[in-house]
Amino acid sequence: MAPTAAEQHTRKAVGLAARDASGHLSPLAITRRSTGDDDVVIKILYCGICHSDLHCIKNEWKNARYPMIPGHEIAGEVTEVGKNVTKFKAGDRAGVGCMVNSCQSCESCDKGFENHCPGIIATYNSVDLDGTITYGGYSSMVVVHERFVVRFPDTMPLDKGAPLLCAGITVYSPMKYHGLNVPGMHLGVLGLGGLGHVAVKFGKAFGMKVTVISSSPGKKQEALERLGADAFVVSKDAEEMKLF
Repeated sequence: MAPTAAEQHTRKAVGLAARDASGHLSPLAITRRSTGDDDVVIKILYCGICHSDLHCIKNEWKNARYPMIPGHEIAGEVTEVGKNVTKFKAGDRAGVGCMVNSCQSCESCDKGFENHCPGIIATYNSVDLDGTITYGGYSSMVVVHERFVVRFPDTMPLDKGAPLLCAGITVYSPMKYHGLNVPGMHLGVLGLGGLGHVAVKFGKAFGMKVTVISSSPGKKQEALERLGADAFVVSKDAEEMKLF
């Protein structure tokens, strides 16, 4: 007889969990599954806070499963790997983003678009293959299939790298996919929020001319001086928009 989910979840961990829609988090003892042949075990050192975490813990999307441990910008250190794992070893600096598994066999998965897989398993608030509910990165450790683990360069601080696993990839992926990474190209960034500021930094790193378009004149100094944008346009100003 195959072991039950409870029998497979032998690793003790602790996290910060929402127990209702109040938005408050409190400590919760949890278990993680034992290391599978394709699994990577990560000691979580940092986890970014995404605005979607706030939506989820407050059940604003009406799909919350409590208790819920949010967090999908996970950065830490590999402590153990399964026997089939080839890309990671103990001591490696690694991270996990918004997904922890998928069917790995559909057309989307074959093309590297696991985020479009009908069987996608989110990092938290999702039903895992064994029927348990996934817990996210506001916790002490996590066990994830190797396919959904990424490596951090040695030169990148983990605390600063963690947000790249959600906000970062949300901007970087379409920029690369649609060819918005060509030196000298003019990139317009509409809005200077969490994603917008990352888009500005990527655009400049690609060698592009970057113009920020914002309804908030107060963000001009940040865009130009802190993030390095080349120009700033106030969208509410008709004359400035004409020039753009």
